Amino acid sequence: MFKNFFKTTVRTLLKNKTYSFLNIFGLAIGIACTGLIFLWVENEVNYDNVNAKKDRLYMVLNNWPFAEHYSTYESTPGPLAAAMKAEIPGIANTCRYTDGQNNLLFKIGDKSMYAGGTYADSSVFSMLTMPFVQGNAKDAFRQLYSLVITEKTAKKFFGNEKNVIGKTVKIDNKQDYVITGVIKDFPDNTSLQFEWLAPFEVHFKQNPWLSNWQANSILTLVELDGKANIASVSKQLHGFIKKRAPNSIVSSILFSMNDWHLRWDFENGKQTGKGRIQYVHMFTLIAWIILFLACINFMNLATSRSEKRAREVGVRKVLGSGKNRLITQFMGEALFMSLLAVITAIIIMMLVLPAFNTLSEKDLSLDLNNPVHILSLFAITVICGVVAGSYPSLYLSSFNPVFVLKGLKLKSGSAGFIRKGLVVLQFTISIVLIISTVIIYQQIQHVKNRELGYNKDNLIVMDATGDMGKNFNGIKQHLFNTGVVENAALTDHETIYGGNNSDDYTWKGKDASSKIIISNRGVSPELLSTCGIKIIQGRDFNADPSTDTTSIIINETLAKMMNMQNVIGQVIHEDTSNYKIVGVTQDFVYGDMYGKPDPLIFFCQNHYEYANTLYVRIKNQRDPEQAIAKIGAVIKKDNPAYPFDYKFVDDEFNRMFQSEMLVSKLSRVFAALAIIISCLGLFGLAAYTAERRTKEIGIRKVLGASVAGLAGLLSKDFIKLVFVSSVLAFPLAWYAMNAWLQNYAYRITISWWVFVAAGVTAMLIALITISFQAIKAAVSNPVKNLRTE
Repeated sequence: MFKNFFKTTVRTLLKNKTYSFLNIFGLAIGIACTGLIFLWVENEVNYDNVNAKKDRLYMVLNNWPFAEHYSTYESTPGPLAAAMKAEIPGIANTCRYTDGQNNLLFKIGDKSMYAGGTYADSSVFSMLTMPFVQGNAKDAFRQLYSLVITEKTAKKFFGNEKNVIGKTVKIDNKQDYVITGVIKDFPDNTSLQFEWLAPFEVHFKQNPWLSNWQANSILTLVELDGKANIASVSKQLHGFIKKRAPNSIVSSILFSMNDWHLRWDFENGKQTGKGRIQYVHMFTLIAWIILFLACINFMNLATSRSEKRAREVGVRKVLGSGKNRLITQFMGEALFMSLLAVITAIIIMMLVLPAFNTLSEKDLSLDLNNPVHILSLFAITVICGVVAGSYPSLYLSSFNPVFVLKGLKLKSGSAGFIRKGLVVLQFTISIVLIISTVIIYQQIQHVKNRELGYNKDNLIVMDATGDMGKNFNGIKQHLFNTGVVENAALTDHETIYGGNNSDDYTWKGKDASSKIIISNRGVSPELLSTCGIKIIQGRDFNADPSTDTTSIIINETLAKMMNMQNVIGQVIHEDTSNYKIVGVTQDFVYGDMYGKPDPLIFFCQNHYEYANTLYVRIKNQRDPEQAIAKIGAVIKKDNPAYPFDYKFVDDEFNRMFQSEMLVSKLSRVFAALAIIISCLGLFGLAAYTAERRTKEIGIRKVLGASVAGLAGLLSKDFIKLVFVSSVLAFPLAWYAMNAWLQNYAYRITISWWVFVAAGVTAMLIALITISFQAIKAAVSNPVKNLRTE
């Protein structure tokens, strides 16, 4: 029985090669696209699953009151971890660690290289899952200057040496560390990524001020025991810091590792449930929509071929085949084609996966040995076969054998109406995706190109390593001597990120009971001019920093908060120190690229040992590569113990929009695929329409109809359907995109021309698709067509 079914199915496919190919290929594209999206989604939702205790791990976050809102930060005080473990029931373990951005210089023999890592308590090995391939967790931090590295780092440091335990490396040309362990590399979908781990006590020894309850600069990881009540622990934690530091204005919350990657969005100190999870939901929906579009093609092409298979159905019924048997036959054909489409889709995914990985910046693999992936492919085969084959099977099996064998015209009004409806649905979705893609792109460009308050172009930033701070004046002069550098400056924080915060600032007229967090930065006098930050009142710092050690410059936001007509000359107090305001800068965007700037103070530093960041502005019209070569030569000569390592600020700025850029890129791809799938179906329907009207075309041509007229005749019905699709798509797209834009404080206004452009684009694409078949039919020999009829 199966053998006969297989033969019949193959014969049917070969008999209708064009339609079979369009069906299988269209379905394969849809399945491949869905498969790639599901691989991306799987990677996202499984973030941090490498950690066996994921469900019991939390990060402590602090809510800080700013002028009109609360902001949530990771930074916590050093004593918090030990005190929580000792005093709050339900906490099984805690760990202090740094943020993983410690990019230090490592010297191994005669090699020097940078590697980023983290200082952490030894409890990290029991809280996080980090399998050792060399050494063990028990002995890893027995000595102070120990170092645990990943497998990749071991290869980076020591090449192909098999055993690196006991080897010595020198960090920052100062201290020797002993390799005490090598751990497995972390999967790419892991939040805590680092190349090395060192004991937190080293960091504490270098920064003894961390013992202060009001010094928030490290991260705290918490492990709850299996019976802990999260609500009870959170309640005790809320005012925990205030009890030990009465002057503190922060309140603490627990943030589950389950939410670190997908739901990191807070509003006024409360988790909103938003974040990358929105993209996961959006792309999952798009995946099913594209798969559905592919299934629509199948239904349309199958029902459009109904007249060709009508006689087959009639003969089968006369010979005793019941309706159920015919449904089984046609459903079987659909499932078989779905299976061929899945096999084709796997081949397509294998071919495009490297490009998709580059696009999504991930390292995904099909992993066909994974039972979940195999079951998913099987499920998609069945779903596509059933969804795509259900209506055609029911429709074809319902033909009346008497009507068919007598050659009477079949009533196909309902089938034709459904076909048109499905075409409208396909193009409605496609047009919505086109409009959404354009608006998403516009919004990202709007935020990226908004007035930032500083000039990020031709600006490079590097770590102020070694004696760069101490020797800054000489380095700066040498940079000027290259002829390619306009200016250079030092600071303790990068311009596009946040700075240190304090609530100890007061001024005349400020409510004594009001505690407001204000960011601050220590800078060299050239910082504002180097970064292009504009002074709107007063003056910049003097070239000689010793004359401005008690002078400060504030931003526009803080000036407004002080509620004075003129803040120049006013004094801001911090503890026993008094600082006079000499200038006000235009607000510039930093930290949250979508939010409003927080209040900020610039302090002019006389000594630069504090500085950790060097900015260099390249002159306009200079070749960047040549300029970098000259700057690098200066840095290598003046700071020879440290390799030259730099970043362009505009590249760093663009990285802050990584998620949004991913959405923009993928939405363009998905919109294009939706159009391609829709056009494959339209191509097949146009071919079928031309074939069905062969006799009519022949007669019209004999009677003098032109090729253009015949092409228009065959095209106009489809163009009407695309027009209806546009009318339906416009309000849907506006509603969806208007809701999406509400997530952004700085957003575009949706323009009418986007809708017109999307509709016209869809019309042109449809017209080009149809025209091929229409012109082909119109230029055919009418004598041959009429003779065939």
